[in-house]
Amino acid sequence: MTSPSSSLPSPSPCPPPPPSLPSSPTSPAPSSLPLAPFLPPRGEEMVLALGRKKQRLLICLSILPNLFLAFLLSSDPLLTLSSPHRCRVVGPSSGGRVPNVTLSWEKGDQDGERGGHAPCKQYQFANHTQPSDECVAGWDYNVTEGLQKNIVTEWDLVCDQYWLVPVEEVCFILGVLTGCLSLGYAADRLGRLKTLLASLTLTVVFGVLVCVSPSPAVFIVMRFCLAAASAGVCLTLYVTRLELCDPSLRLLVTIAAGLTTVAGELLLLGVALGCQSWRALLGIGAAPLSLFLCYGIPGVFPESPRWLLLSERSSDTNSFSDRRDRERDDETFTELESESPSSSRPSLTFHELLHSRNIWKNICVLGFTSFISHGISHCYSSVKGKPTSFYWTYLISASAGGAAWMLLWATVDRCGRRGILLLTMTMTGLASLILLGLINYLSDSAVTVFSVLGLFSSQAAASLCILFTAEVMPTIIRGSGVGAVMALGWVGCLSSPLMNLDNHYGYFLHHVVYSSLALLAVLSILLLPESKRKPLPQTLADGEQYRRPPLGRRRRDNVPLLSTPNPDT
Repeated sequence: MTSPSSSLPSPSPCPPPPPSLPSSPTSPAPSSLPLAPFLPPRGEEMVLALGRKKQRLLICLSILPNLFLAFLLSSDPLLTLSSPHRCRVVGPSSGGRVPNVTLSWEKGDQDGERGGHAPCKQYQFANHTQPSDECVAGWDYNVTEGLQKNIVTEWDLVCDQYWLVPVEEVCFILGVLTGCLSLGYAADRLGRLKTLLASLTLTVVFGVLVCVSPSPAVFIVMRFCLAAASAGVCLTLYVTRLELCDPSLRLLVTIAAGLTTVAGELLLLGVALGCQSWRALLGIGAAPLSLFLCYGIPGVFPESPRWLLLSERSSDTNSFSDRRDRERDDETFTELESESPSSSRPSLTFHELLHSRNIWKNICVLGFTSFISHGISHCYSSVKGKPTSFYWTYLISASAGGAAWMLLWATVDRCGRRGILLLTMTMTGLASLILLGLINYLSDSAVTVFSVLGLFSSQAAASLCILFTAEVMPTIIRGSGVGAVMALGWVGCLSSPLMNLDNHYGYFLHHVVYSSLALLAVLSILLLPESKRKPLPQTLADGEQYRRPPLGRRRRDNVPLLSTPNPDT
């Protein structure tokens, strides 16, 4: 039988120790070597094994695509902007039935009637007004804002054809929703890198097909597919980026990615003013994404280290623990990736997932909060103060998003995720209630201030919900969990095009419902845990440990709604 001391390295050429040394009090170190480290610290160690330089490089590579994804995910307001329009004058060569016509420009979304249904049905002639059901000669547009040529002006989607615009907006949102759910699940089962490359390829392909769409029907179908693929790229990059960070970097990196997206939205407006064509605009957004397909080249953008650990690609994790003390260069992680040629998947049973009550509770609360914060944003953008231009509204919305990220950077690491989420949702609900009850008594300036405040706080809450979800969801279902919360947020966004389809009927009820639900979301946030500066959970058992802290400092308490006692401290 081999002595345990034979495995210890010899410090010097001195004679070997006597046989009684293993039983001496100074030899417990060899017995501790076979013990495997706890799972979350091993995940942190695998991230540190990348090295600081490579870690920062990979984080930058994961942030850069957000600049162009903003072109594809934020361009709908420019594509569907309805400009003032009028029926084209019919000359004598077309029959001479209406040689003398006096028409004025009519704004399509004036007085809450997008599409201009009232002016569309009346054409003023020289001596009388004659109703007409269609404009046979086509439409002229007085484009002063946005693109000179978008889908409305190219295919005359006004009056009787205007219903196609809300349908396109609904299909776009459903596409994003589909991409978040399906590709989030694929990221958990197949891996982050494979899902990212597949989503990037589909984004480029459908981006080209959208740009060459010959009709509104083809455009709507291709736009749906492009939205799903773009959402998959955004989701996979978000999860991968977070899993490349240690706890001290997670918030800073997420804010940098968010500000890059805001910069992309502002750049989108500048590009729109320059190209003046919706086909060129979408092409400029989709073409650069083809460059990021080089991430599939071996060694450029590796698989997520936490997902690799979970999928048991490393055949001997103890050998990795030995190597991490000897070398921390770029080849360490490459060796870990290539240790096992087989591509196993993380094991997860339906029974385990079904009985993870704490994880389900966190998903439901964060998904509900995301739904409210996204849906209520439409209430603030639809408040009628002084008439504002499209450019002013767009810049305020983008600037509010940038200010929201700065608020999170300044407060979240100091006050905690749960506290700031509670604060922003409270501000959102109060701003909504003030506008709902006092809008007839407030000046236009006060209405604008409360609208901007509500828009700012709702965007901060929406962004924090996604970060919160990614931090409390275990790696084995992080893609699916973040995708579900993102999808619920886009479900809230469905209210805007659905109301436009019905000419804003029910706007008051819509505002009342979201304001009431915002107050309910404030109460449900109290059931969430705190994830500030904590390691990312790996398995479902780790995720179950993220429970709501006790209300008192020196006692533990149980809430009947949770049915999960707090862990011993």
